[in-house]
Amino acid sequence: MNHFLSVKEVYNLDVLVRNALLFKKTPFADKHLGKNRTIGLLFFNSSLRTRLSTQRAAQNLGMEVIVMNVGADSWQLEMEEGVIMNSDKAEHVKEAAAVVGQYCDIVGVRSFPSLTDREADYSEKVMNQFVKYTGRPIISLESATRHPLQSLTDLITISEYKTKARPKVVLTWAPHVKALPQCVPNSFSEWMNVADVDFVITHPEGYELAPEFSGNAKITHNQNEAFEGADFIYAKNWSSYTHYGQILNQDPAWMVTMDKMKLTDNAKFMHCLPVRRNVVVEDAVLDSDHSIVIPQAGNRVWAAQVVLKEMLMGLNRKESPYLF
Repeated sequence: MNHFLSVKEVYNLDVLVRNALLFKKTPFADKHLGKNRTIGLLFFNSSLRTRLSTQRAAQNLGMEVIVMNVGADSWQLEMEEGVIMNSDKAEHVKEAAAVVGQYCDIVGVRSFPSLTDREADYSEKVMNQFVKYTGRPIISLESATRHPLQSLTDLITISEYKTKARPKVVLTWAPHVKALPQCVPNSFSEWMNVADVDFVITHPEGYELAPEFSGNAKITHNQNEAFEGADFIYAKNWSSYTHYGQILNQDPAWMVTMDKMKLTDNAKFMHCLPVRRNVVVEDAVLDSDHSIVIPQAGNRVWAAQVVLKEMLMGLNRKESPYLF
């Protein structure tokens, strides 16, 4: 695995999930792989789970970790090509990314969309510029359109908790107080379309995801209908893709409640966190046995670790081809 930007970089999804769950039992089994290797984690946005879990995963593999908040700990970076740099940006990504590549063996990048310019956001400029100029394997810690480590985590969690060979998985829109990106629902949908699940998306009208992400999912505007017989309920807010970045609906009736969970087949409740209690989901659900949001978050370590293992093996193979 060279880069990890989406599910498209995964050669065998089942094997990746199985290996991640093996790490949960033996987290230090491959500690030798990262010896004398350094990962740099660059954050353009706030983070809790992604930052901590990726650091922990790298340390489990024996790696050294460098973390930087871009813009706060470094210069503001210019991402556009061919510009006259006479404004507030002091350094161009061409030099910055190349320098990071001199210091690190693997580079993680986290950036959010602006939610004002759909074309610019969906071009994934920040992530692609680091891929282009770093000269190192890039792992996405979330981008303008995807959050692949979260989605791998979600699939690991579903594999761990499912009681049926092909469970029914429902992604439901939920209300929120501010406009949020489509990254998590985009990515979750992309991965569920590849996984062996019965996948349903439910949301109010106007919140359709880009077709390349919703894929072959069944889509309904009737949340109760979607919940019927479900094995997993994944709640997440997102702003409109069509009316880009806008909040079209804050209907509290879309909040996940215990009454709605009774429509399911004793489903597990999932959320990527952070979650606003009694806005997205009521306390009764989040504090019940339905909720697996904490073990789901715990699985972030094993998702990151299995991806980093694949990257390290690739690096080691390139440098010592006769040892593999």
